[in-house]
Amino acid sequence: MSENHPQIAPPTSRRTPLLIGIAVLAVLAVVAGLLLTRDGDEAGAAGGEENAKVVLGTVGASDPYWQVLVDEAEKEGIDLEVKDFADYTQPNPALSEGELDINQFQHIVYLAEYNVANDDDLVPLGSTAIYPLGLYSSKVSSVDEIEDGDTVVVPDDDSNQARGLLILQSAGLITLKDGGSIYSTLADIDESASRVKVKAIKADLTPTSLPDVAAAIVNNDFVEKAGLEFEDALATDDPEDPNALPYVNVFAVKAEDRDDPTLQKLVKIYQDTQSVLDGVQDVSGGTAQLVKIPQDDLQASLDDVEADTAAQ
Repeated sequence: MSENHPQIAPPTSRRTPLLIGIAVLAVLAVVAGLLLTRDGDEAGAAGGEENAKVVLGTVGASDPYWQVLVDEAEKEGIDLEVKDFADYTQPNPALSEGELDINQFQHIVYLAEYNVANDDDLVPLGSTAIYPLGLYSSKVSSVDEIEDGDTVVVPDDDSNQARGLLILQSAGLITLKDGGSIYSTLADIDESASRVKVKAIKADLTPTSLPDVAAAIVNNDFVEKAGLEFEDALATDDPEDPNALPYVNVFAVKAEDRDDPTLQKLVKIYQDTQSVLDGVQDVSGGTAQLVKIPQDDLQASLDDVEADTAAQ
């Protein structure tokens, strides 16, 4: 016959509370460590994001003032990459497709014609300068030396072609039907009343055509690269003309980025940094007319030119 004995709990060890306390402290230490690690990671991530990355496209990225802008932007927390393009047809599609955040190479007329032709909505974010467009020659030193029947070259893009034709008309070399406009083309030349023949080719090829023609309209970006001097221009347009606003060069962005604070800050750095502006003047041979035009005024001009372009 078995006996029922009450169950007796084993004696509690004095070490148990100590072990529990050590375990709790260890858990707290691990938790604290995790929190510190997470906070450290967040701080590191924040540190990595201090400099906003911006990719800017232009034609002529080797011009020294772009590196000055890169350095100044870095001081203001912007990691700027300047991407070079060979000709004017490339930076706008690159901007639209997201390859760029911003570009700077064109005036309002060119931007308007691009938008209309491509059903796009790129917008101006800020102004840079108006650059007088010039007529150059490697054969003659004045317009008067150009002979009747000679060939003169202009850029083939619509905006610069029209501007070049207006310069030729002002110089007395051609006559444009109805007086000409920012939409004039070769078809608008009154050949019977003009002294020269006009041919349109790609803008970057106009300087290399000089040995074969009497004179050529050469965009500012290509003047010095072709070994030409700005002061040797036979004729230029007038950047102070009230009608010159559509030829103001601008920073352009996608419409959704028109209020982007980082991009606006970059434009301000460009406009307010004297070493950048001095560099722009050096590259232009002192011909650049630097301007700071409100964004709303630039947009209004773009809207007007787009409407006129669409109506053509």
